[in-house]
Order: sequence, then structure tokens, then C-alpha cells
Amino acid sequence: MPIQRLRNIGIAAHIDAGKTTCTERMLFFTGVTRKLGEVHDGEATMDFMKQEQERGITIASAAISTEWNNHQVNIIDTPGHVDFTIEVERSLRVIDGVVALFCAVSGVEPQSETVWNQAERYKVPRIAFVNKMDRVGADFKDVCNQMDEYLDAKPVPFQIPMGAEEDFIGIVDVIKMKAYEFHELDREEISIPAEYMDQAIEARNHIVEKVADFNEEVMELFLDEKEVPAELLMKAAREAVIKLMITPVFCGSAYKNKGVRLLLDAIVDYLPSPIDIGATHGIDVDDPEKTISRNPADNEPFSALAFKLINDPYVGQQTFIRVYSGVLKSGMQVQNSTKGKPERIGRLLRVHAKERVEVEEAKTGDIIALIGMKHTKTGDTLCDPTHPLLLESIFIPPTVIELKVSPPTKKEEEKLGAALRKLANEDPSFNVRYDEETNETIISGMGELHLEIIIDRLKHEFGVEAEVGEPSVAYREAITRSAEVNYKHQKQTGGKGQYAHTVIRIEPIEDEGFEFTDEIKGGAIPTEFIPSVQKGIQATLEEGILAGFPIVGVKATLLDGSFHQVDSSDMAFRICASVAFKQAFMNADPILLEPLMKIEVNTPDDYIGDVVGDINKRRGRIDSMRRHRKGSQKLNGYVPLMEMFGYATQLRSISSGRANYSMEFFKYVPIPRDTQEKVIKDIQAKKNKDK
Repeated sequence: MPIQRLRNIGIAAHIDAGKTTCTERMLFFTGVTRKLGEVHDGEATMDFMKQEQERGITIASAAISTEWNNHQVNIIDTPGHVDFTIEVERSLRVIDGVVALFCAVSGVEPQSETVWNQAERYKVPRIAFVNKMDRVGADFKDVCNQMDEYLDAKPVPFQIPMGAEEDFIGIVDVIKMKAYEFHELDREEISIPAEYMDQAIEARNHIVEKVADFNEEVMELFLDEKEVPAELLMKAAREAVIKLMITPVFCGSAYKNKGVRLLLDAIVDYLPSPIDIGATHGIDVDDPEKTISRNPADNEPFSALAFKLINDPYVGQQTFIRVYSGVLKSGMQVQNSTKGKPERIGRLLRVHAKERVEVEEAKTGDIIALIGMKHTKTGDTLCDPTHPLLLESIFIPPTVIELKVSPPTKKEEEKLGAALRKLANEDPSFNVRYDEETNETIISGMGELHLEIIIDRLKHEFGVEAEVGEPSVAYREAITRSAEVNYKHQKQTGGKGQYAHTVIRIEPIEDEGFEFTDEIKGGAIPTEFIPSVQKGIQATLEEGILAGFPIVGVKATLLDGSFHQVDSSDMAFRICASVAFKQAFMNADPILLEPLMKIEVNTPDDYIGDVVGDINKRRGRIDSMRRHRKGSQKLNGYVPLMEMFGYATQLRSISSGRANYSMEFFKYVPIPRDTQEKVIKDIQAKKNKDK
């Protein structure tokens, strides 16, 4: 298939907008499947994990290849639940276009905004599909208005629905000025009914007006008040989509098979091929200031990004990559430029959800799975060893919730450790650490459901029945002012001793990372011991000081020090730097940071007072309220995660089960001082009890 006829697309939306159902219909109409897989029956092709089938939600993004109108379409179906946002993030990093789904009843929902912003970050062209037009309360026009108001999406309807709710019978394609009626799996092309003609002409004029801003040919015809041919309008609209100037909006009902084939046409007509996206840019491994470009062509040096890892019980670890340039063949030697290590390519597999087909080579634009990668992880760049470059990696959000896990018996300790390492390899938003103080394994993730799925996978995939503690908040530690410490580490009692002396200044920085600066002059500390100082500080950052949580947002500067010809060593300087940093940290007004969550509550008007009062009690604040549908409101605000355990039950109770909510991580903020003392005491008491 020529690269111009390749479409790498993702389907993304809020949970329950119908992404997987829409993908299933696409697979059916393109001939990949012969039976309509339903999410509610646990038979969806794309939801093949046991946990997905049981819950009726998508957990892991699944890739599949299909063909439509002589084009190859690689589809990635992404999760809608905020706990699995990393799956959306890494999919958006490697695809060329997005179909953003919106529910015709609920409109723009919290996760719709998150997904939209993720697509904005990677500048991915989008088209929109308003699904569930047959549902009670469906309102196509209102969804378009919400897209404009809340997402600044520049929506332009390319279709108008004929009817809505139970009267939704068909669609008018306003570019080609054709109408379609739907009957079960069939559709019938009809003349545009008289009652929709004015609306269709107005919608077409609106498209011409919008596209005329970006295309001179259309502009001339528009100004001369001449008819714009459908082919020219489609070509101009495609250019506008690729340049992120407009978002074409389509509609239908995936579950009732209405509008899906027209959506497939739109994917081919308006979303870009790798050629349209153009060159990929990376940085020179030897000179980070220098940018290197790779054109999407098979004759360019090979470059690819690893975006996902899966542990398959039959074939071992599969590494999913997107090829940006060149050709990859099995047996080839490539360079992992992120790790600076060579990799030999084993088998290449083309992916059809859970099915795998072995292929000899992968070309530019392909999304493929590799078997036999030893060093490659999510976000790593693979490239031609003679033409190295480093591609932009994948943004990984911080974890916000923790659980203590332990094996049922001492014998299974190793098995649990190996299983957790494999899961952490697969999922960069899942972390594992060992608490030396309490001899416990602590896992952290994006939310309660995220960790619940991990525990479930431990049991069913790895055969480990882990014992699980209560969920707790993943705090961070930080400083509020600068401090300086002069510390000498000296153990010299005959024979070879330990000697190290450092003067360190620490100060807070905006970024959540760690900076280290060496200002040693005149060889006060030999060059070989400077990295030891940095490592000593970094080890302490990971352990934490106030309450055993990672320390963030600190710059450490090594100002001065001294050494001993015989007794100074790498270990002596590590210990010295660690103790010096701890002393400076405690002098710099340390604080605990807690995760602040962005929350959206949909509630009937009758319960607004109770809902707002309850959020205020939880140290939360409501930022805005907007009309959701007649008789209900959407409340947006921010609440500390520590106050949100058990909120689902409480919300059901105060709203008689009629309100619902969703929340996602926003940022880390300082805990109020009075609350901080209590939190630290509770953490210490828990640790002592666990001991």
C-alpha cells in the first residue's frame, strides 16, 4: 500500500461515549470481523483482556489494521477512563489523526477535554463524530456549540442529522449534497428531503465560508458567488484539517450501524497520511542543541519510537513501535539511542487486536510489534546506528495513589516481585518501590481502578494472590526556602577510614525535578567525587525525609568542601552529601505536597446545595457551574485526593443515586501546615504499627 494511502488513527473520547462499539462497527464494515462484537456482551474484538470484558470498559489501547476504499487504516482504540490516561497519551504520540467521539446526549465531558488537550499537545489533526444520535436527549447542534465553547475546537458540521432520538432516520452529507437513510445494516441514498434542504444549504455555505479563509480557489468562487465543486471543497477542507484550522463534525449511531461507513469515508478523505504530516524532528545524540529531521520515506535512515510494551504468555515481551522513516527487517541491528545500547530485531508482527501475523519487514508509517527487545522501554527511540537521533519521548503523568502489597507466603515473594516488574515495564504510569524501613512493597498508580486492575492481573495472569493494604495518597516532599549546610563526614580510627567534607546550598525551583550544580573551584574536591555527591543527594530524594515520600522541586549547589588523600572515597562522599542534604532540607522549611484533583460533578438542580456543601467540607472549591441539560448542572472544581476516598458512596447517598462525577490529577499543592502535622503523625503511627 503506498504511504499516501496509509492512515494511522486513534479513537478517543470520554468513558462510555461509544469508542469500542464504533471501532467494532468499522471492523465489521471493512470485513475484518464477520460478527458484530458487543461491549456489553464482553465480545468486543478490541476489548480482549479478561478485565475489560468483565467491566465493559477499555483498559489497554488495542491496535488493529484494516482496509477501506483502497486505503490501509491502522486503528488504535483508546480507553476513556482517566485512570488509564497514559494509554491515550502514548497512542496520541504515534498516530497521525484522531476521531474524537462525543455522546449526543452528554456532549463535552471531563475526559473529552483531557483527550482534546492531549491531542493539542502533540498537534494531532482531528475530526469529530457525535455518537448516540438515537438516544433520548440527543442534540447535535448543542454538542457542536459545546465543542466551540469548551474546547475551542473550531467545529464545522459536514453532516446534519435527519431527526433525532427515536426519529433519527438518516444523515445529510452537506459537501456532496446527498442524503442517506439507514435500515438495519443497509443504507439507501435518497434525495435531500425538502424540510432539510434550507438547513443543508446553510451548512454547506458555512463550510465554504470557513474553508475560503485557507484556500484561494474557494475564496474566488465564494466572492464571485459561484458553486464550489465537492472535490475542490473536500481538498481544501482536508488541508484545513491537517493544519488544525477546523474540526469537521459527523454524526450517527454506532450501535445501530448508522453513519459508520460515512465516518470511514471521512477518515480516508480528511485525516492525514504520514506524508501529509511531514518530517519528524529529533535531536542529535552528540549535540543536543542540534535538530535532525527525517522525512517519511523508505529510503531515509531508519527511525522509530517504542510506545507500548505487552507481556504475552506465549511469545514473551512485545514492543510496539511506530516507524517514522526507513525500513525495518527481522535480523537487523538497530540502536536504542535513548539507552545508548544496540538491539537486534527478532520477529516482526502485524497486530490485529489479540491476533498476530508475522511479517518480513516494516515500512515507513507502519505500527508493528517486535519480539526480542532487551533494553527498549516505552518512549525509547530506535534508529539506524550510523544515523543516530533522539525523538521526543512520551509525557508520563505522576502517580497519585499507593497500595501496600505482600505475597501470601515467603515462597511467593520472588514471584510477586517478577510479576510487578513486568507490569511496571508495560505501564509507565505504574510504579513499584520497596520500603526498607517497613520491609513492604508499595505500588502506586493513577487511581483506585488502575490499582484494582493491577491486583486482578497479578491474580489471573501471574497466579499471585497478593495481600493488599488500604489505598493511601502518594504525597511529595518539597522545600519553601533556601538553606546552606557545611558538613564533614569523618570516621578515622586507625587503618583506612572515611573522610568527606561538603558545603551544599539547596533552594526551591518551579519544576518538579531535581537540578545539581557544581561550583567547586581550585580542586577542593577531586572531579571523580563530584558524581558521588550528586548520587548521594539523589538517593535521599527518592527515600524522602519528612515522611518517606519522594522530594521534588529542588536545586542543589555544591559550593565547597575538602578531601583526604587516603580516606576519601566514593562511598564517603555519598554518605556526606546525603547527611548534608538532610540537614539542609530540615532547615529549609520543608512541606508535604498533596495531589489536587480536578473534579466534575453532574447533578440535578435539586441537589446542588448538598453537593457543593459536601465538596467544601472536603477542603474543595467549586470553580464554575454550567447548565448541562434541562434540570441539571455540571460543577467544576478542585479537591485534595486525600479527602476523596469513599466519595462515590457519599455522592450517591446525597443525590439519591442521580448524580455522578469524574476526577483527574491536576497538580501537587502544599498541604496546610495544621493538616500536615496530623498527616505525618498518622503516617509514622502506621509505619510503627506495620513494623
